[in-house]
Amino acid sequence: MPGAGRRKDGCEKTSTKLARSSDLIRFEKLRIKTMKRSAKGTVEQFVSDDSVVTPVPCVKIGGGRPPTSTFLGTSSPSRHVKNVPGRPKTDRLDAIWLAKVMERGMCRPSLVHPKPIRRLRDLTRYRRSLVRDQTREKQRLEKILEDAQIKLDSVISDLHGVSGRQMLQAMIDGQRNPTILAGLARGVMRRKIPQLREALTGHFDDHHAFICDTMLRRIDTLTADIAELDTRIEQMIAPHTEAVNTLDEITGVGLRSAQEIIAELGVDMTVFPTAAHLVSWAKFSPIDATSAGRHKGNSTGKGNPWLAATLGEVVAGISRTNTFLGERYRRLARRRGKKRAIVAVGNSVLTIVWHLLTNPEARYQDLGPGFYESRIDKQRRQRDLIRQLEHLTGHKVAVQPQPEIPNAA
Repeated sequence: MPGAGRRKDGCEKTSTKLARSSDLIRFEKLRIKTMKRSAKGTVEQFVSDDSVVTPVPCVKIGGGRPPTSTFLGTSSPSRHVKNVPGRPKTDRLDAIWLAKVMERGMCRPSLVHPKPIRRLRDLTRYRRSLVRDQTREKQRLEKILEDAQIKLDSVISDLHGVSGRQMLQAMIDGQRNPTILAGLARGVMRRKIPQLREALTGHFDDHHAFICDTMLRRIDTLTADIAELDTRIEQMIAPHTEAVNTLDEITGVGLRSAQEIIAELGVDMTVFPTAAHLVSWAKFSPIDATSAGRHKGNSTGKGNPWLAATLGEVVAGISRTNTFLGERYRRLARRRGKKRAIVAVGNSVLTIVWHLLTNPEARYQDLGPGFYESRIDKQRRQRDLIRQLEHLTGHKVAVQPQPEIPNAA
């Protein structure tokens, strides 16, 4: 293996062999190590020596984490290293192709966070998965109640609140009288007792009670697991409390959203030279697809789905606020549709996040919902209003100057 341009390829399947391979690479002072993980977990590796004095970190292709702690790994999207069509495709040939791509500098490494951030990301992603499972279970419970002609969700906004939960438990325990069940309402819900009595009139029997009891137990288990994850996440994100509080100031970003954003992006923004680099990495930047002078519709690409889910929730909250970002969403949704508006406002949120994490002294300041109106030219605004009025009335609108009113003597 010593000597410039020498390569070695092989197949390593176990942690022991991977560790032995890492020791060999360190001993030989090899600069590049390319690894490819197959669907079954088999690791095909290809090593090359470019006669460089100092070894650099292992570059791991195809995603995932470094198999051993010997090397700090990065990853590269598989679309950057696809094999040339028409050639045979095997794990070994793929490993060789990956090494060639790496040697020629044609493979851009992806972002791999430090170990504490990766562990925090595991917790936030698992919490989101449990929240999704909990939501599905609640929807299944509502469907069972609909099957029994129980229309509680049309009267109670939160079926799993204090009043709703007591009614459900009473029905499971055998109570079927709508008047007694409606009397279990608490607080402001007692104003809706007549509506509750009507909504609780149905065909709920022991079959439905058994299924609802099972679902409620599962919901309670998921709630306890989510609470435990919340505690663990708070402990792990404690060193970044200031960053969490800073992001919490952004409109629509709550404590949980701030935790998820930090878990997905990290706190070191030096990996993104500008805010545009961050937006592009997250696939929230517009892509111009033009051919023969014609503009074609194109998606922003497949980015981090966990980050996209968080930003989607943030934008959904922003859309209901009377703020600069809320007005930006509504303006874009009217002209381009809700989906494009979500991407555009998500772009703005990521830009704000980059600036706040880059400069610890920076603070978020809302520009206000009237920011656009104050910067729009009056003539342009006049044309827009005339066009809207003509579209509304179907008549031609002509604007005349207001006559001057003579001053009283």
